[in-house]
Amino acid sequence: MKNIFRGIGVGVAGVAFASGVVAGPAVPVFAQAAEVAQPSTVAVAQVRAGPDHAALATSVQGKQSRIDLSAEQQENAKAIVAATKDSGMNERAAVIAVATAMQESKLENLGHLGAANDHDSQGLFQQRPSSGWGSVEQIRDPQYSTTAFLDSLDEVEGWEQMPLTVAAQKVQVSAYPNAYAQWETQAAELVAQHW
Repeated sequence: MKNIFRGIGVGVAGVAFASGVVAGPAVPVFAQAAEVAQPSTVAVAQVRAGPDHAALATSVQGKQSRIDLSAEQQENAKAIVAATKDSGMNERAAVIAVATAMQESKLENLGHLGAANDHDSQGLFQQRPSSGWGSVEQIRDPQYSTTAFLDSLDEVEGWEQMPLTVAAQKVQVSAYPNAYAQWETQAAELVAQHW
C-alpha cells in the first residue's frame, strides 16, 4: 500500500510542479516533456565504457536530450551510481535511476521551491515526505533517495526487460510518463563513466 501512495504522490507532484516551473538552468525540464513523442524505438545504443560493460542503453526511444552538467550534477550522478552498486543492483538499474533524476531534477538536489514546489517534493527524484518516501533530510540525501527509488524499482516485476521510460514510470507515476526516455543515452554514458 505504501508504494502505491508513494507513486501517486510523486505523480501528482510531477503535475503540479510542471505547471508551476519556468524553465531555467537550475529547474527540471518539464516544458520539454510535452515534446517527447510516444515511445517508439528509434535506435539501439551501444554505450560502453570498455569491454567489461554491457550495453547500458538498450532500447532508446524517441528524441534524446542532453544537458551540460556542472560539478555538482556530476557528483549527484556519481552518488546515484555508487548507491546502486551498494544496493547490489546492476548497471541497468543505475541508468534508469540516473535518467529518472535527470528528468525530475536535472540531477540537482532540489530543496523546497516555494510557490513553484509541488506540495513537498524534494531532492534528486522529487520524492515527497508526505507520500512515505522518508523525511526531508532523508530525501535530500542522494544515497537514501536513490536507495528508496531502487527499492521501489526492484518491486516492479520484469523491470529489467522494460523500456527505461516504462520502468521509471512504474516507480514515479508521472503525468509525463514518456519524458524519462529522452535521457537514456546520456544516463547510460554517465553510468559507464562512473561505474
